[in-house]
Amino acid sequence: MPDTPAIEVQHLTKRYASGHTAVSDLSLTIARGETVALLGPNGAGKSTTVEVLEGFRSRTSGDVRVLGTDPARAPRAHKARVGIVLQTSAEAPNVTVAEQLNHFGTFYPRSRGTEELLAATGLEAQRNTRISRLSGGQRRRVDVALGVIGYPEVLFLDEPTTGFDPEARRQFWDLVNGIKREGTTILLTTHYLDEAAHLADRAAVIANGELRALAPIDELGGREARTPRVRWRDDDGLRHEERTTDPHGLVRSTATPMHDLEVIRPSLEDVYLEMVGADA
Repeated sequence: MPDTPAIEVQHLTKRYASGHTAVSDLSLTIARGETVALLGPNGAGKSTTVEVLEGFRSRTSGDVRVLGTDPARAPRAHKARVGIVLQTSAEAPNVTVAEQLNHFGTFYPRSRGTEELLAATGLEAQRNTRISRLSGGQRRRVDVALGVIGYPEVLFLDEPTTGFDPEARRQFWDLVNGIKREGTTILLTTHYLDEAAHLADRAAVIANGELRALAPIDELGGREARTPRVRWRDDDGLRHEERTTDPHGLVRSTATPMHDLEVIRPSLEDVYLEMVGADA
C-alpha cells in the first residue's frame, strides 16, 4: 500500500550463540521517498540491522517490514522491488560495462535500459571497457547502476563512497540525489558525516547495538547538545566552562577577567561523538 511506510522496524534484536548482542530492541520507521542515514562506529550494529532488512540475516526477535513484507519470508516478486549496493561486490572483470548491465537487466520483470543507466551513472565513455580496467569510483558507479536497474522502491547503500577521492564522492552524491528525485526510499550506511548531511533527510545514530537518536541532521542531539560552550581561565588559574545560548551576554555579565576565552559552537561531529561516547 502506498500509504504504508517503506521500512518498519519494531523492537529488533539480534543475539548470537556466543552471547553477543549485535542489535538490541531497535525501532525505527522510514517513510516512502525518504532517505535515512545510519551512523555509528564500527561494530555498532549498522550492518547487522541492514542485513536483516535485506533478508540476508535472521533476527532473534522483533518485527521487520520492508514494503509491507517480512524480508525473511519475501517472495521473488518482493526482491525485485528492492535494490542493494553492498560495500564490496562480486565482479565479472572480463565483461564490459554494457555487457554486465544487459545481463542483469534480464533478471527483472521491468528494467532500465542500458543506455539510460550509462547516462545516469556517467559511464557512457566506459560502455565498452572491461570492468577490470575501471577505476574504483567507476566500479562503484557500476554497482549503483546494478542496484537501481530494476526500478527499486527501496535502495540499500552500504558505505557507498569508501575509498573515493573528493571529486568522485561529489559526483556520486549527484547520482544519489537523482535517484532520490525519482521517489526511491534510500537507507544509507556511512562513516562520513558530511555525506549524511548532504544526502539524508534524517539520520539514525546507533551505538553498542542501540538506537541513540533519530532526527533530521540539524536536530541531532537536541538543542542542548548544540548549545555553545564558553571556556575561560580566571585570575587564579582555575578553568571554567559554561553552556549558554548567549555567549556575548555571559562575557559581558562576568565581572572578573576571563583569560584564554573560547566560545565553542558544537559541530555535527561534536554532537555525534557526544552521543556515541566511548563506543566511537
